[in-house]
Amino acid sequence: MIDTAMRRRTPPFLLLGGFAALVAGGVALGVWLLLPFRDAPPEAAEGAARPVAAAPSEDQAICADLLQTDPEAAGRFALDWAARNGGEGAERCTALALMALGQPERGAARLEALAARSAGTAADRAGLYAEAVQGWMLAGDAGRAYAAATLGLSLAPEDAGLLLDRALAAGSLGRYAEALADLDRVLAADPRRTEAWAFRAAALRRMDRAAEALAAADRALALDPDHPEALLERGILRQAAGDAEGARTDWLRLLRAAPDSAAADLAAQNLELLDAGPASR
Repeated sequence: MIDTAMRRRTPPFLLLGGFAALVAGGVALGVWLLLPFRDAPPEAAEGAARPVAAAPSEDQAICADLLQTDPEAAGRFALDWAARNGGEGAERCTALALMALGQPERGAARLEALAARSAGTAADRAGLYAEAVQGWMLAGDAGRAYAAATLGLSLAPEDAGLLLDRALAAGSLGRYAEALADLDRVLAADPRRTEAWAFRAAALRRMDRAAEALAAADRALALDPDHPEALLERGILRQAAGDAEGARTDWLRLLRAAPDSAAADLAAQNLELLDAGPASR
């Protein structure tokens, strides 16, 4: 616990970090899901749900490629696949095509319905719920995302990706203690999960536990010195503690390391406010 006399509340004009960056960035944890029938790349494995299929079929591989290059064609292919008795694979392709075409709520609802009646294993169904989480977050419905993640966790209670997703949804709803509980479960199993430390910093900051939040951000950056959300969070915490130059250093590093990220957009806004001085705040 930190001494309450030393606690500093983050100024409202610099509450541009943590969960906000992740939601604005289209749920950074799950972007790889647009390659739904292939193994997650190692760098994305921290927050991603496991694919339903153990090995991609030719139809699955075609759908995955089209989702990346031509989502409308992916939707047409899914209809053709369904007509050839494509079953759950074709339904999933349709749902993911809808998400890629900017209709995430329709895709998420289809994925949830498919997960509820799927003949797959518990892990397979949990993966479908995890993909639904991504759709609901992209649609801006953190409540539905939280519910979908909870359904997935009822099938795969220790799935770290689902725990991270539910923590993100909880944080977006302002339920920081719940987010923290899920993050602690992830880190107890694997203390080297950088995203979890960055999210933990955001949750703790929102709970006015600044010293712990700074320690979490430092831990994330010890694992990955260029982690965007961790740099954003540490900059906010440094600024709140009166260390404007430290904050500037973190935000400038973020802009260099990940210039196209949502976190970078928020860091740039924070830098503008910092440079403008107190009068503009």
